[in-house]
Amino acid sequence: MRFLFLVAVVLLVGLAALGFYRGWFGLSTNNADHKPSATITVDKDKIHADEDLAREEMHGLGQKVKENTGGPIEKVKQ
Repeated sequence: MRFLFLVAVVLLVGLAALGFYRGWFGLSTNNADHKPSATITVDKDKIHADEDLAREEMHGLGQKVKENTGGPIEKVKQ
């Protein structure tokens, strides 16, 4: 159980680090009136744009593999 919890925490930290690196999340601080506060913003448009880009890349990679292997039908005919 402890191992599963550790894996979940590592995945969550990795996702957060990737999100900050790709610009999906932003962190801003404010110290007005001697009351510190922090705000996390989520850029949904950037997330969707990266999702579409990844989908296109995977589709292109799949087409490239299909061209190089001749497709599943060509393998059966041989």
